[in-house]
Amino acid sequence: MIKTISKIGNSQGIIFDSALLQLAHLKVGDEVNVEVHAGGTITIVPIASRPPREEVSALIKDTMKRYATTMRRLA
Repeated sequence: MIKTISKIGNSQGIIFDSALLQLAHLKVGDEVNVEVHAGGTITIVPIASRPPREEVSALIKDTMKRYATTMRRLA
């Protein structure tokens, strides 16, 4: 896919259309790691986001509640 570097305000950038974002499983606000390699190759890799600590705690508590009998038998 060929893209053109455009002027965006006082900077330059590449516009990713919705089809490209969808193919890369990205959305506005996602963080990416940008690396420049020897020879000028640029890679853009999505950074996997972690769920909030509260969400993980709630999920663990729910699992422990739903499987309390099984957990007691395993203990």
